[in-house]
Parts: sequence; structure tokens; C-alpha cells
Amino acid sequence: MSRTPLRILPTPEAIGEDLGERLLARIEQARLAGRRFVLGCPTGRTPRPIFSAMARRRAETGQDVGHLVLALMDEYLVPRGDALAHASAESPWSCHHFARHEIAGPLGVSDDAVWFPDPRDPAAYDARLADAGGIDFFLLASGASDGHVAFNPPGSPRDSRTRVIPLSEETRRDNLQTFPAFGTLDAVPHHGVSVGVDTIVSSRAASMVVWGAGKRLTLSRMLGTDRYDPSWPATLIHECAEREIVADAAAAAGLTREESI
Repeated sequence: MSRTPLRILPTPEAIGEDLGERLLARIEQARLAGRRFVLGCPTGRTPRPIFSAMARRRAETGQDVGHLVLALMDEYLVPRGDALAHASAESPWSCHHFARHEIAGPLGVSDDAVWFPDPRDPAAYDARLADAGGIDFFLLASGASDGHVAFNPPGSPRDSRTRVIPLSEETRRDNLQTFPAFGTLDAVPHHGVSVGVDTIVSSRAASMVVWGAGKRLTLSRMLGTDRYDPSWPATLIHECAEREIVADAAAAAGLTREESI
């Protein structure tokens, strides 16, 4: 398997400008070809500079994004009666809230073009994505402490698809840092519905984004192999067809010369 390209940019803002411009170009190419563009989206700190740059550029240019679909990768689940249901979109830490206020709203994407997996029928999400022609591009982020991607914990099978997942304490602690509105670890939900490793790998292209000194471990773990290692889910990037890892200088500061080539 060929080595996954590594791009190192100075700051998170530089990553945002670079990826934001490239994504908008892909979205425009799809429009010119008369087809839909499905963008796989994470929530949280990592993609913020990218979505912010995209929204600003779109506002400046007036680019048409009426054919853009945002396929969110996961959502927290909370008890509702005898079942688990999506967290309220009014909760500031919910993925629905993030999608509405930090992705779809600023980009001008309508609510019906924002998709989430349904905990009542997780497999239907993979079917819906397939019916739409697949995910054109998946933006990815990695948990700092255990390498989780979406809610896929260490040990996730390579062939895993969308499913309800119990959240590990490591994932919950990472998410407490991502969404301080939780307040305490006890407030972080214990379950989520999430795309699987194979769901992500099936996308046409993917970019794994890591920035900040806190992501040095996950960057090193990803660069330490050239294939999927279930003990560190972020290594799934190596299985994607068109792929890259994008890091800022702070995340890349601890790399050896061999790793950074």
C-alpha cells in the first residue's frame, strides 16, 4: 500500500484556508457536472477552521451550494423511554446543534440536506449514502487519547458499518474537552450512533486533520503504519482510496525526519 501523503501547514487557520478552498472547488466541480456532492462531516474543534473558511469564501463569492449534502458522522444518544434517541438539537453539545449553527447555517445548506444516522435503523444510513452515490469527501478528525474516529473506539472492525456504540471513558473525556458545555464527565452521554470504519473508508476521498500539540500522539501513531490498525482507529485513513493527513506545525513538532517526509 502506498504511503499516505502528509501535508504540514503552519496553523489551524492555514489548514482551514487550504482545505476550505479545495473543498469548495470540488463542490463546484460537482455542480458543473450536474450532480450532488456528499460531504462527510465531523463536529467539534478540529473542523471549525475549515467550516469557517468555507462559509467566509462562499459569502464572498456567492457560490451555489444547493447540490451539497452534509452527511454527519455521528450523534450522541440519550435515554428516551425504553430506547435511545438523538440528543436534543437545542443542546449546545449535540452534533445537530453544531451542524445547524457552525456548518449548515453559515454555508446556506437547507435542513433537509443535513443527514444523520438514525439509532432506530443504523443500517439505513449506509443504504441512504449508497443510494446517493456514496460520500464524495470525508473530513476526519482523531481523538487525542485513543485515536477514535467518529465514535469508533479501539478494536473497531475494519468492516464495521453504522451502528449504536457504547462510548468509552477515553472518548467521553475527549468529548468533554471538545464541548465544555457538558460541564462534567457525568453529563457526557454513554452511547452514540456512528458511521463505521468501512462507511468512512468507502468514501471517494478523505482528509484526516490533526492540529495542536495535543494531537502529536495520534499523528505519530498514524504515521507509524501504512494500514488499518484496530488499536488506533485513526489509521483507517490508510485504507481510503484518495487520502491525505493534514497537520499543523504544533502537531508535527515531535515528528522524526523519516516520519515527516
